[in-house]
Amino acid sequence: MTPQLLPLLLLLLLAGLPATRPAPPTCYSRMLALSREITSDFQSLQATEPLEACVRYLPRLYLDIHNYCVLAKLRDFVASSQCWKVAQVDALKDKARKLYTIMNSFCRRDLVFLSDDCNALEYPIVVTTVLPDHQS
Repeated sequence: MTPQLLPLLLLLLLAGLPATRPAPPTCYSRMLALSREITSDFQSLQATEPLEACVRYLPRLYLDIHNYCVLAKLRDFVASSQCWKVAQVDALKDKARKLYTIMNSFCRRDLVFLSDDCNALEYPIVVTTVLPDHQS
């Protein structure tokens, strides 16, 4: 092989190699992503389903996987009998059931509960940034 072909061959090899693959999701990252997805889907459902009155009576679904009460919250949501004919609610209940199963069996050892404040799941604290008042 001639020295002039070596840079071309190297360029072809590097261009043809796929980019490095990201690490597979961990149990923790999967639980966190799924809890955020469920919370977001629930909020969207409440905002866009005014035709279904039952949506208003579903248990609130703000999920914090670091709060021990989240397991009971997921159980209550999945067991609720409201909206059993609404497809979006059924899909949401399936996701909640999946998260409960992941948290309670597959990833049980990866969980660290930082709180057991059940009210925090009913009435989440909205964090806002307030700029300080610049008074002269």
